[in-house]
Order: sequence, then structure tokens, then C-alpha cells
Amino acid sequence: MLQELGSGQPPATGQAGNAKVIDGDTLDVAGSRVRLFGIDAPEAAQSCRRGGRNWACGAEAEEALVSVIAGRQVRCEEQDRDRYERSIAICWAGAENLNAWMVENGWAVAYRQYGGRTYDPEEVVARVAQRGVWSSEFVMPWDWRKGER
Repeated sequence: MLQELGSGQPPATGQAGNAKVIDGDTLDVAGSRVRLFGIDAPEAAQSCRRGGRNWACGAEAEEALVSVIAGRQVRCEEQDRDRYERSIAICWAGAENLNAWMVENGWAVAYRQYGGRTYDPEEVVARVAQRGVWSSEFVMPWDWRKGER
């Protein structure tokens, strides 16, 4: 049985192994590409604007995910597959839900089109505290990919 989405506990079963961060919402776990369920991080080349200056928010989101994983094994529970046949999953490093952590720390936004309201509470925390991208002006990652820059 699937864990409740967004729950703080890691899955009992699922994909596990060493993880390589591809970008702020994509991992390679034990040789398989995994997209983090219900979140969307700025693209690696995306910049945001804070205090009149551009900053590399996409690169910082990627660095934040590397930092929270900190070399630990990652466990993922697949929720779906995307059109590219990547696993769409909730992933944990230890007891840390990586999807929720990225949103709560402002390095990703809730991707409601695919994840519903799963990470809305974490996004509210990030917005109010002006963490990560919420400390700046930014284009939503899905709009940035469509060319709005």
C-alpha cells in the first residue's frame, strides 16, 4: 500500500541507492532517472532577481538538493511515470522527505498540475519566511520552460 503523499516517513519498499542530483527536482537513483513528485524547481540555467540583481536560483536549487542529501542513500516510492518514462516519486534521504524539504525551503514550488495540493503547506511556510526563490522575483519554472524569461 502506498504511503500517504507528503508523509514524513520513508517507504518500506521502493527504489533505493546512491543518488546523483541532475537538477533541483530530478535525481539519478541507482542508475534510474527519478523526477520528484508534486514539485517544480527552477531550471539549472534559470535566474531570479533580488535587490535589482540577477542570481542563479536554478543552480542554487540544485546545490540545495545536493546539500540535503549529503551523500546519504536515497529511497524513492514511485507515484507515476512521465511521458519520458521517468519515475515520478516521493524520495527520502534518511527520514527527510526531499520533495517537501525542497518546497519548504523555497528551492521548488508546489506543482499543483501534477501533485494537487500535496505541498501547499510547505509552500506557504517558504513564502511567508521568504526562503529561496520566494526572497526574489522569479518566473514559475513551467512558464520559464515555455520561454517566459
